[in-house]
Amino acid sequence: MLWKRRYKFIFLALAVVGFAITRSVMAGDWRTASREPTGAAPDPAQVKEAVVQVYAARAWGWRGAFGVHSWIAVKPEDAVEYTVYEVIGWRVLHGNTALNVSNRSPDSRWFGSEPEIISELRGKKAGALISRIDAAARAYPYNDTYRIWPGPNSNTFTAFVARAVPELKVDLPPTAIGKDFLSGTFFAPTPSGTGYQVSIFGLFGVLAGVEEGFEVNILGLTFGIDPKGLALKLPLAGRIGFGAS
Repeated sequence: MLWKRRYKFIFLALAVVGFAITRSVMAGDWRTASREPTGAAPDPAQVKEAVVQVYAARAWGWRGAFGVHSWIAVKPEDAVEYTVYEVIGWRVLHGNTALNVSNRSPDSRWFGSEPEIISELRGKKAGALISRIDAAARAYPYNDTYRIWPGPNSNTFTAFVARAVPELKVDLPPTAIGKDFLSGTFFAPTPSGTGYQVSIFGLFGVLAGVEEGFEVNILGLTFGIDPKGLALKLPLAGRIGFGAS
C-alpha cells in the first residue's frame, strides 16, 4: 500500500541521516574540537546597537546524532562584549550550578558543530528584553539537575527563558530534546508564545503554535509539520523542506 511505502521511505531516510550524523559527530576528540567563532554574531566593536540571539548546535559525540545544545546571547547597546546564558551538564556533575553565564563568543562552534541562529533581535526592541532574559535565566528552576533525556537540560533552559520572554518568538528545532520538559505543569504556552502545548514529563505530548506548527512528542522525539515554514519536523534529521535551514 502507498502509505506503507511512504513510512518505509521515511524510516530509511531517518536511518541514513542518523548514520551520517553519527559518523560526523563521533569524529575527533572533544579536547581538540574547534570552539572557533563562526562570524554569525555582530562584532561589538562595530555594531553598537543591542543584540539578542538564540543559537543551537549539534551536541558533542553520540548525543549529536539525536539532539542539539542551545544557548542565549545578549549584548546591550554600546556593550563591548556579549553575555551568554546556557545550561551545561558537566557543571552539575562537578557540583556546580547547571547555569553558566559567561562572556564567550556567542557564535563559537560547539565542539566542532556549527551553530545555527534560531532567533535574533536588534536595536531598541532587543535592548528592552535583556533585563527580562537575565531575570528568567537566573530563575531557572532546575539549576541543580541535568538529564540528557528527557530533560531538564540545555534545551529545557532555553525553552523556559523563551516562554518568559515570548517576544523572542523562539521556534526550537525538533532535535532540541528536552524543550518539552515543562516546569511543574502539564500545560504551557509554546516557547514561541504563539500557541500552547501539553506535555507529560517531556516524554509524551502535543504542541500547536503559529511559529512551531504542529508537533507530536513520543518518548522525547519530535514529529511534526510547519505550514508557515513549509517544512517537516523529524527526529535525527531536524527540519526538512523549503523552510529548513
